[in-house]
Amino acid sequence: MKKNYTKQYILILYLLFTLNSVNSQVFTDSNLPIIIINTDTDPVTGLPLEILDDPRVLGTMKIIKHSDGSRNFVSDQNNTTFLNYNGRISIEIRGSTSQIPDKKPYGLTTLQSNNTSNNNVSLLGMPSENDWILSSIAYDKSFIRDYLCYNLSRQMGNYASRTEYCEVIVNGDYKGLYLLQEKIKVDSGRVDILKITSSDNTAPNITGGYITKCDKLTGGDPLAWSMNDVNFIHHYPKPEDVTIPQNDYIKSEFYRLAGNTYNQSLLDGYKTVIDIPSFVDFMLVNELASNADVYQSSTFFHKDRNGKLRAGPVWDLNITFGSDFSAGNNSVIDEWQFSNGNRVGPDFWLELSDNGSFWCYFTKRWNELKQPGQPMNEIVLNDFMDNTVTYISEALIRQETRWGATVPNQATDLINMKNWLTQRIAWMNSQLTNFSACANILTPPLVISKINYNPQGTSSFPISNDQEFIEITNTGNLSIDLSGLYLSKLGLTYQFPFNSTIAGNSSIFLASNATVFEGRYGFIPFGQYTRNLSNKSQDIVLADEMGNVIDHVEYFDSSPWPTAADGLGSYLQLTDTALDNNLASSWTPATGALLSTNSFNRSITTLYPNPVSDILTIQSNEELSLIELFDVTGKKVHASSSNNSITKVDMSFMRSGFYLLKISFTNGKVETQKLIKQ
Repeated sequence: MKKNYTKQYILILYLLFTLNSVNSQVFTDSNLPIIIINTDTDPVTGLPLEILDDPRVLGTMKIIKHSDGSRNFVSDQNNTTFLNYNGRISIEIRGSTSQIPDKKPYGLTTLQSNNTSNNNVSLLGMPSENDWILSSIAYDKSFIRDYLCYNLSRQMGNYASRTEYCEVIVNGDYKGLYLLQEKIKVDSGRVDILKITSSDNTAPNITGGYITKCDKLTGGDPLAWSMNDVNFIHHYPKPEDVTIPQNDYIKSEFYRLAGNTYNQSLLDGYKTVIDIPSFVDFMLVNELASNADVYQSSTFFHKDRNGKLRAGPVWDLNITFGSDFSAGNNSVIDEWQFSNGNRVGPDFWLELSDNGSFWCYFTKRWNELKQPGQPMNEIVLNDFMDNTVTYISEALIRQETRWGATVPNQATDLINMKNWLTQRIAWMNSQLTNFSACANILTPPLVISKINYNPQGTSSFPISNDQEFIEITNTGNLSIDLSGLYLSKLGLTYQFPFNSTIAGNSSIFLASNATVFEGRYGFIPFGQYTRNLSNKSQDIVLADEMGNVIDHVEYFDSSPWPTAADGLGSYLQLTDTALDNNLASSWTPATGALLSTNSFNRSITTLYPNPVSDILTIQSNEELSLIELFDVTGKKVHASSSNNSITKVDMSFMRSGFYLLKISFTNGKVETQKLIKQ
């Protein structure tokens, strides 16, 4: 009996505290969505389970959001009409330094009713997923820095975590203003790369996809490797799921970048390693904001299968725009974060900035983005800040009542942010002036002229995805060198081989499955891309080595686009290569036979085994002349001649790792392939 009285006493104290807390807020309604979280009852104390850093605890979550934009009321929590979500979750405290203050950030997973299976749902209009973050907006007096920067990155055309302001109640306790946002993870609506498995340890599967970050080790993630005293950590796959070959591969890609930051070659230079626009945009967002955490920590990279290494998504920009949170260099106006001597990250950031061609594009992009109406224009940024502060203004008052000593600084901090931004833009303008070398780039006359995105299966070829293709036409009279060209939009991956060409007034085909393509259409395609075309809509972007767009088409499976191409046996055909092929009216459904009109410069070479332990066999349909092997630093480690279409290379004495194989042919052609030495 004594034990029961103790439990009842604890419960009474808890209820009195909770009622006092809620009443002191008088929180009844908001112009923002309201999130109500209740954890399950602790069977020992009879009280709600405490939310810990680890392990997660179970509970329920309700999100109150009037779809017509009218006010949201706490009393709506039992009215299904106004519930954006009403279901099970698991929840924990997340973050590193952000969990030090009393107001805690949370990580949560939406669950099905069995409390085990993930529940992929759309929260507040975001794409369906199950992993979410409730950011406490720590150390930011303005409450808008992350929100501003994530939106800025998306306006520039990059993925960044979607965010929605909300007010949160946990177990009856009003917690204040939060940001509900997407956790960075592999998903078609987030970081759109292939999911790699533990069995993907040989080429091409081992090449992706990955999400890697530079960060502090205080979050509990183990170190993958270090470069220039910077910690690299596996984000996806999870550190415990990464195999040794996968770790070695992704590490080698960063070292391949580090060893080639000044190498301009389209065979093995930095342009073949990284997606330059993503690196430029990542740096511009963080440098405009003078992010004190970037490069050394909270810095993400991602890489799709057979694709280039990409920078981003941007993350953790709360100590930016002149923040006075710390004594760091983030408040200094006239320094670059990559070269100020304070947590500057791996050397390749500074070396890229010192590379004339990269810096030209960095300068050019800045001068585009600062124009009137563009995302980095000062007026646009100031208007966005003003509108955001107005939107959250009433919640800020309740935030102050709950936590104190924060909001009185908000108005002053916003003024300081704007003043700092004016000076920062002026300084960047003084530094980024000359981009004449890359101002007027002539792109080759290549046009995407056929798209078979949802083929109709046949008895001989029943798998629809295997019959996809894209046709690219050279509308000019001269042959075009395709070295460095690639499909630059995530979701579809292809890089043209070094020294490959397309003849004038001719076409080439890229296929999803080269073997099936040859069997069905009667000739070998030029190349095989990775992943598949969407059966709904996809933006296909053909770009040069610097990311300059040569052509792009965003098709749809609905009118006014020809719907006969949507699984009904037709493909999309451009009616005239002189037309704007991004317009639906320029396309027609077609069923005619395909023709290979290009005498293209390509060789078909097979390497086996790959990975190799001792003897590598190289077999081609053309006569070989020279075999060269380069390690991840670009150093040539082997060279041998050949006068046959088949040759062998002894690799038993070479170190394990990744190599670039350069194959020269007697007819003058050159081909490169990646090789793994076990």
